[in-house]
Amino acid sequence: MAEARECPTAGHGHPGGALDRMPHLPHPAGMASHLRARTAGLAGGDALPPLAVGTMLLLCAAWGFNMVAVKLAIAGIPPVLQAGLRSVVSMVLLLGWCRWQGIGFGDWRRDGTLAPGILVGLLFGLEFLVLYIGIGLTTASRAVVFLYGAPFFVALGAHYLLPDDRLTPAKASGLAVAFGGLILAFAEGLRQPAGEGALLGDALCLLGGALWAATTVLVKASRLRGAPPVLTLQYQLVVSAPLLLLASPLLGEAMAVSLTPVVTLAFLYQAVGIAFISYTAWFWLVSRHSASRLAAFSVLTPIFGVLAGAALLGDRLGGLFALAVLLVAAGLWLVNRPGR
Repeated sequence: MAEARECPTAGHGHPGGALDRMPHLPHPAGMASHLRARTAGLAGGDALPPLAVGTMLLLCAAWGFNMVAVKLAIAGIPPVLQAGLRSVVSMVLLLGWCRWQGIGFGDWRRDGTLAPGILVGLLFGLEFLVLYIGIGLTTASRAVVFLYGAPFFVALGAHYLLPDDRLTPAKASGLAVAFGGLILAFAEGLRQPAGEGALLGDALCLLGGALWAATTVLVKASRLRGAPPVLTLQYQLVVSAPLLLLASPLLGEAMAVSLTPVVTLAFLYQAVGIAFISYTAWFWLVSRHSASRLAAFSVLTPIFGVLAGAALLGDRLGGLFALAVLLVAAGLWLVNRPGR
């Protein structure tokens, strides 16, 4: 991992300079000093500010469409190979962007981030490995329900490992209500026959959610919390790329790619829009705000995914969908209302 020079406006551990010039990301204008920005958002009892809420809604919409993009790209690129190639493309893009903008990764050899960074990269690669295998064994609706058990793992992990992010009764009840709405939204899909191997697929998708949560908590609890988000993302991409590319042939995937315009666009959306832009924004949020409150918004992602599937793939929406959305909204309000 090459070390670039520091951006003059960013400062050590402060991603403001990177995000100020990052295209298509919400602009964090109005942030004062690095110290005030970090102090204001890290307390677990504080409600998320409007910028964080708006960014999370945009991210959830983007991640929801990502499931459609994966499905479209599988027609020309095997799933695990697709995940590995995505990490490679995103890694190159991120490194090129940082060099072009003069954004440094900091003193990563001596700042204590190397060990947790490698671990975060392994968790990231394993998450996508088990998730993509699991999706192939179970139905998409079942897979998304089990994957988005991640907010519960985050809330539990943050409660025991992060002193400033305890699980309060309001946050716990909000997570329960929101997840109840999520299950209701996919109730019709859960009643459909899941097919052979579905139980193993369900377990793998649940494991994917747990690995996702572990990544979030580890970033928050380690030296990566104060590192530039681009460094955290680069650790994930550099470590996960060879892991996934090696796993693809070992799992018997054909190393053949058939690119059509749809497959190409779907893959580029994942590599550029998701793994490069959206993940950088996500780590910027995690470094400044309550991990469990941010993770609670992730229950919106499958709902956005259902809407994208209905609009682009002709998926039918169940009659309970409107009620599910209300429950999710109520749960998020409980999680994010100001502490008293």
